[in-house]
Amino acid sequence: MPSDSTTITEQDRRISEAIERDRPRLRSFIRRYVTDNGEAEDILQDVFYELVEAYRMMKPIQHVTAWLFRVARNRIVDLFRRSRSSSLHETATSYDDGEPLLLEDLLPSGDVGPEEAYARNLLLDALEEAIEELPATQRQVFLAHEIEGISFKQLSAETGLSINTLLSRKHYAVLQLRRRLQSIYEDIAR
Repeated sequence: MPSDSTTITEQDRRISEAIERDRPRLRSFIRRYVTDNGEAEDILQDVFYELVEAYRMMKPIQHVTAWLFRVARNRIVDLFRRSRSSSLHETATSYDDGEPLLLEDLLPSGDVGPEEAYARNLLLDALEEAIEELPATQRQVFLAHEIEGISFKQLSAETGLSINTLLSRKHYAVLQLRRRLQSIYEDIAR
C-alpha cells in the first residue's frame, strides 16, 4: 500500500504536469475573452488553485485539460457577471420604435427562480459562443467596452484607432450577436 507521502508526491507530479502542459493554451483561451492582463492572470491562477484544491480534496478528475477549461470558462462568466459596470446600463441598442433596449434587459434575472436561472445560463453560454465567433477586432472592442467598461475615448488612446473605427467595430459585433442570439432569445421569451 502506498504511503501518504507517495500519494502526495504523485499528486504534485500530476499537478505540475497539468500546469506545464495546459498553461499556454489556457492563458490564450482566457485572453480571448479577458483583455486586461491582470484579470486574465488572476483567472489563470484561480483555475490552477481550483486544480490543487480538487486534488487536495481527493476529487477524481478524469480529463484534467477539459476540466481546467471548464473552470476557466466559469471564472470568465463570473467576471462578466461581476463586471456589470455602467456600460451595461447604457443603451445597447434599440427597437425599431425607438425604445431603448438595455443589455441587462436581454438576460432573464437569475434571482427569480430555477427556470430563469437556467434560461440566463443558456443565454450566457450562447453569448459566449457567439462572442468567440466574432472577428478578433470586433470581439476585442465589444469585450473592452461592454464587459470591462472601457470608454471609446480610452480605447482609442490605447489602440491608436479612431473612435469612429471602434464604434463601427462594436456596431457590427452587436449586429452579428443579435442575429446569432435572436432565435435563442425568442425561444426563452415564449
